[in-house]
Amino acid sequence: MEKTKAPIHPLQTAAWSEFRKAMGVAVVKTSQGYVSFHRVPYTSWTIGYFPKGPLPTNAFIKELQTIGNEQNAIYIQLEPNVIKNTNKSLGTSRVLKYSHHPLFTKYTFVLDLTKSEEELSKAMHPKTRYNIKIAEKHGVTIQEDTTEQGFEEYLKLEKETTDRQGFYAHNNTYHKTMWKIMKDAGIAHIFTATFQGETLAAWIIFVHDGVMYYPYGASSRNHREVMAPNLLLWELVKWGKKQGFHTFDLWGAIGPDPDPQDPWYGFHRFKTGYNPTLIEFIGSYDLILRPVLYKLYCIVDSIRWSILKLLK
Repeated sequence: MEKTKAPIHPLQTAAWSEFRKAMGVAVVKTSQGYVSFHRVPYTSWTIGYFPKGPLPTNAFIKELQTIGNEQNAIYIQLEPNVIKNTNKSLGTSRVLKYSHHPLFTKYTFVLDLTKSEEELSKAMHPKTRYNIKIAEKHGVTIQEDTTEQGFEEYLKLEKETTDRQGFYAHNNTYHKTMWKIMKDAGIAHIFTATFQGETLAAWIIFVHDGVMYYPYGASSRNHREVMAPNLLLWELVKWGKKQGFHTFDLWGAIGPDPDPQDPWYGFHRFKTGYNPTLIEFIGSYDLILRPVLYKLYCIVDSIRWSILKLLK
């Protein structure tokens, strides 16, 4: 499944850049992709973000330093879309440190869509296969609904899901702007699972450069016994194979030794039922442009997150 050239991630497309600009974020196109700059509230400083790009070279690091200084950035966070191995590493230096607050998980799960349906089904956990059969027996139906109605169903379930789980979520403006631009670019699709006329799950799927991604999902607490999400993921696998995609990136995993107390453990366990491959990326790094301000920012940001956790 390893490719000679890594696919371009949706977050490094012109469409995603357009979306960030529409949200009032400054975006600069570089020789290696797009870097966004987010203003620190009540200051003239910014924080740069270069997500899911290639492994930065020394020349690119210098390019980022120049751009970052032009954008008045304290630092630029880099999260390369590069799988960890002995030959690929950013290392650390005076200006490059392991990130104090990674945004992407260091791990993800992927399914190899070049395998046959029979191979993929046999590899599943028996309980997952059983849950898929339960959904089929109850008449749960899966369909693509890349329409405004489908998006409204997603928004409704997304609010229910975040309220139930207590997660921090983007607001409706973020979702609506992202959806329109990424849909028009042919990257975003919506799939729903319905039971007796009620939508029980709605997922936004990204597709780009031969890969499917599962960045956003929402579900109802109703009729959990019919196992609608299990069938939804399986039908997405089959759809992706028919479209000719070679990989299904399930967008995040806790890691090789998950903590059952982790708030994301339920999602992690759900994905493991399909026997995906656990992938580890090289991690998140901060390219420090202003060391004193960076230290101060890290202290304030850590206090902020501690307060938010207490409030939650």
